[in-house]
Amino acid sequence: MSRAPRPKTRMTVMLIAVGVVLAAVFGWGALRSYMIGKFLAGFGNQVQTVATMTASTTPWQASLSSVGSLTAVNGANLSAQLAGIVDSIHFKSGEDVAAGTLLATLRPDNDPAVLAQLQAQASLDEITYERDRKQFAADAISRAQVDTDRANLAVAQAQVRGQAALMAEKQVRAPFAGRLGIRQVNIGQYLAVGTQIVSLQQLNPLYVDFYLPEQSLNALQTGQKVQVGVDAYPGRTFTATISAVDAQVSSTTRSIQVRATLPNDKLALRPGMFATVNIAAGAPQNFITLPQTAIGYNSYGDTVFIVRHGKDQNGKPDLLADQVFVTLGDTRGDQVAILKGVKPGEVVVTAGQLKLHNGSLVRINNSLQPSDSPNPNPPNE
Repeated sequence: MSRAPRPKTRMTVMLIAVGVVLAAVFGWGALRSYMIGKFLAGFGNQVQTVATMTASTTPWQASLSSVGSLTAVNGANLSAQLAGIVDSIHFKSGEDVAAGTLLATLRPDNDPAVLAQLQAQASLDEITYERDRKQFAADAISRAQVDTDRANLAVAQAQVRGQAALMAEKQVRAPFAGRLGIRQVNIGQYLAVGTQIVSLQQLNPLYVDFYLPEQSLNALQTGQKVQVGVDAYPGRTFTATISAVDAQVSSTTRSIQVRATLPNDKLALRPGMFATVNIAAGAPQNFITLPQTAIGYNSYGDTVFIVRHGKDQNGKPDLLADQVFVTLGDTRGDQVAILKGVKPGEVVVTAGQLKLHNGSLVRINNSLQPSDSPNPNPPNE
């Protein structure tokens, strides 16, 4: 008959088991840390392929940029002042017309007959007045009668003018010279008051209306040149001249409205077009410029990588990348001005810097470079 294990024996076995487990756990953790360390060390010594460019100064013109719209110097949606039925149309869509050109008329109804009646009454009152004036000169009638005749004639003539004005309101004429849009009505159609008949736009010149921050006010003055671009003509710029700066700054947006006058001799532009605006401000300067992709934007400061000649871990000559802080200026297209941190002639990493750290070994491959255009025009796809 076997005996049960003593308490001391059981405790010893348990302690030995726990020790084996702890040794296994801590041994594997140490092995894992060693392997990870060796892997990271090997990764840190790898040569990284980057694209570079040599820093140099370029002319830099400070500018103010904005977006706006083209508007007509004179533009209106024409409509009749009275309700009625369209009786005749005297224009074609898209044609140029002179000021005062008759475009459309409403049905006159009995307006001509009323006008003829009023004209007849005015003629009779005129005859009566002339006869009584002669009789008054011969002391045949009183002055009161002459005054009454004169008043009756004035009333009749006013009624004739009123009826003629009423008939003129049924005629729609061009208030200024310009180009007509698409006809919106047809003969026989009933028009309520204010119904649009056609749009009329004066196309030359045009206005460019845009807004700039209030900080730009000291850089604006009438007569200043403005470069304007529109989506309809990519890569082409039009020159306008600032004709007015608003008298107040918007209390909501803290911006000020600016209007420039744009010649449109060839009538290539249209009111309502979206426009990009660029205004030269101040004298040109020379700055080192880099592609914006070369900058590492961080909360603790903006940085770039400078390539220099150094030695690898084995003491052999190689290329190393050092991270340096830079002070940035304005941007221009794909470029950014460097105010401090980079000197002319230094080789700057423009692509591939995300995998670098201070002192990384690098290999240069400039077969692919990021865009570095001051006026990029991406293709429409």
